[in-house]
Amino acid sequence: MNRGFRLTAATGLHKGDRPYQQDQVLVIAHPRQPGCVLGVVADGMGGRSGGRKASDQVIMTAQQLFSRYTPGRDEPVGMLRQLLDDAHTVIKLTALSSEQEPHSTIAAFLMNPQGDCAWIHAGDSRIYHFHRGRLVRRTRDHSYVQVLVDRGELTEAEANVHPQGNILLGCLGMTATPPPVETHFIPQMQRGDALLACSDGLWHYFTPEEMGMVLAEKSPREATELLVAEARRRARGTGDNISLAVLKLERLPKPPMA
Repeated sequence: MNRGFRLTAATGLHKGDRPYQQDQVLVIAHPRQPGCVLGVVADGMGGRSGGRKASDQVIMTAQQLFSRYTPGRDEPVGMLRQLLDDAHTVIKLTALSSEQEPHSTIAAFLMNPQGDCAWIHAGDSRIYHFHRGRLVRRTRDHSYVQVLVDRGELTEAEANVHPQGNILLGCLGMTATPPPVETHFIPQMQRGDALLACSDGLWHYFTPEEMGMVLAEKSPREATELLVAEARRRARGTGDNISLAVLKLERLPKPPMA
């Protein structure tokens, strides 16, 4: 990666107006490879303990696999697919050993020191790729309303307020069908790029243009705090759990003049 740039990151987690927290979020740097970063958002479902067990399992699996990952030798999309598959398997086993029905979404990105980046997702937690505030690409939800949007029967704005907006067609832990696997690869991240992984407790309240503007103008920490606070305000006492992970590629600060 060009030495004139640096990676900055932040995470946010808030219970919202729910009685308990089922989301989990993670951003970690590789223990041996500077410039290698993994970000994960998991939105658990299945009751107070079931959903949290599911999202915890996603995070634990991510930490274990990332500690063994070697950039340049291991294929990033393959590592993310293994993360999805392994977490899905363990969550299903948890369901067999209890009366709960644990499920979780996943939205994970993996950036290598060379500047390439891969992501994977299942469910309705999203990943957004912005460049200088402009949306480059985002994931497509595995949900009932996304199908209606794809058919042209709903607009994005209408989908956000649809009464069946929380019906998922696929996520981790479902036993009837295997989880959907959708990946994306960015050959080279650029200065001014930002990645945002977040649960529906955040993206539900913003347009991509609003989020892109905040990420372009603020540091990851400031952007995270502002987005969480504004989501809480717009929720008006009915907000879901909120989780988000932000990664930005920024120019190194100029050294002070002598």
